[in-house]
Amino acid sequence: EKKIALAITGTANAVTVAEHVMAMFFNICKIIKQSDRLVRDGKFTEKSSLPDFFELYEKNIFILGFGRIGKALAKRCYGFDSKVYVHDPYIEVSIIKENNCLPINFEDGLEIADFVSIHTPLNEKTRNMIAKDQLMMMKKTCILVNTARGGIINEEDLIWALKNKEIYG
Repeated sequence: EKKIALAITGTANAVTVAEHVMAMFFNICKIIKQSDRLVRDGKFTEKSSLPDFFELYEKNIFILGFGRIGKALAKRCYGFDSKVYVHDPYIEVSIIKENNCLPINFEDGLEIADFVSIHTPLNEKTRNMIAKDQLMMMKKTCILVNTARGGIINEEDLIWALKNKEIYG
């Protein structure tokens, strides 16, 4: 009626977001930014000042939300022989299994995860879904990546966890 073009692009960013999550995983595992800075500054001898590098290989990946993005991320994790666990109360368990993933409840997923990636909408059920109690369930070494909405993680509790990671886990 008003001559305004409309395009529905439901699958447009799923791959991009999944690749972004993988980039975040690698940036953290391989300490890319800090390593690059040492090389650019000519401080090769200070490599021992960096934290230990670690691998994505054979790690436990916990995906919260198994829509287009969660599925795209799972596919990318298979190449690293990772075990991919999924929690999504709105997706049939058979669909999770058909995608070569392991269905798991929320708490158990948090406890075993080496990496957690969030792909849920922000609503009353997901607001502060990750708060102090959930952060304390996670391994001290767990990597948490949220490419969904900020309100899903309680930011004050996240700051507390980052400052106090040695006293829990």
